[in-house]
Amino acid sequence: MELYELALERAGAPTLAEFQRREGLPPTGRADGPTWAALLPWLTGYRYYRVLPGDSYSAIAARYGTTVRAIITANPNQDPLRLAVGQLLTLPLGFELVPGDRPFSYALLQLCLEGLAARYPFLTVRDFGETDYGRRIPRISIGIGGRRVLYNASHHANEWITTPLVLRFLERYARAVSENGRIFGFSAQALYQRCTLHLAPMVNPDGVDLVTGGLGPGEPGWAEARAMAERWPGIPFPRGWKANLRGVDLNLNYPARWEQAREIKFAQGYTGPGPRDYVGPQALSEPESRTMVRLTELTEPGLTLSLHSQGQVIFWKFLSMEPPGARALGERFAAVSGYRLTDVPYAASFAGYKDWYILTRDRPGYTLEVGLGENPLPLSQFEEIYDAILGIFALGLAEG
Repeated sequence: MELYELALERAGAPTLAEFQRREGLPPTGRADGPTWAALLPWLTGYRYYRVLPGDSYSAIAARYGTTVRAIITANPNQDPLRLAVGQLLTLPLGFELVPGDRPFSYALLQLCLEGLAARYPFLTVRDFGETDYGRRIPRISIGIGGRRVLYNASHHANEWITTPLVLRFLERYARAVSENGRIFGFSAQALYQRCTLHLAPMVNPDGVDLVTGGLGPGEPGWAEARAMAERWPGIPFPRGWKANLRGVDLNLNYPARWEQAREIKFAQGYTGPGPRDYVGPQALSEPESRTMVRLTELTEPGLTLSLHSQGQVIFWKFLSMEPPGARALGERFAAVSGYRLTDVPYAASFAGYKDWYILTRDRPGYTLEVGLGENPLPLSQFEEIYDAILGIFALGLAEG
């Protein structure tokens, strides 16, 4: 429902039947196969276009509400001065692709990644892992520089707002690169030449779908999750769910004093699979955490940034370990965002991704707790959060 409503809104159609009339389809008001095919460009943000006699990039851009620069970027191997009738072009549509005003499902993630790859062919989008329920864990790369950074989001299911936040940055950064523009005062082209950004935008797609409605009753994993949740009646289902669909808290599943995390969480009563805080049967028991380890080993970033919610704080150490330069950069992150640089509370100090990264690399790694309130945070906070942390995203590329 959310997806076709988003498409209709972008297409400027008040109802599905009206959209079907405009597209020359039977106005049934039902989202059948041909209707979805017509709606799809309004979700991916691009369509294919065959050149007509007399066409030019400027005429096509005016007709479809886009820009010549966007068409050139999406078609890097085409000569705009030598268009041939019947030639196929990728045509970006004239709206920002990543929405910040609706729940983010795995399906919406896939549509956004398809569209971003079409609009900005200099992005590399590939699947790098898979959950036990068959959802693929994507990785995006942008940049050609020797310095490497790795940003990740949605380790925790009900912190899914972090996924559109990192994707919003990716989209605006890619557009600035294509337009020779700036982002947070930095030359986007200079950042692109200097640094390679690797992005894991949804580490926990199964859990996110459970929380946002992409996974519903009758689908694989839902009944098992419901049964697990009944052991914790004080945690609302599904909105209180943090874990993956197997009931393991992914950010407690890394080999960074995992045994101590187990002792703490077992003492708190989290002794088996459930909505939150179960560390798993052993470190790296889950495909999602193993995927993040493999991605880190492949890219060997000089800096990592893990987005969580909430608290408006930046965690930067693992126990007493202070990687070289981490405090100074963390203080700059705090200055540009208004967030507070602080230590992790002792009871939450073990077995997280940041902890493992610092322990094994002794390089700057940060956990950024965005926004304020109860998870999942309301989307009314999205724009405010993005504006606050934009400087952190950009500084990470400039100084990571």
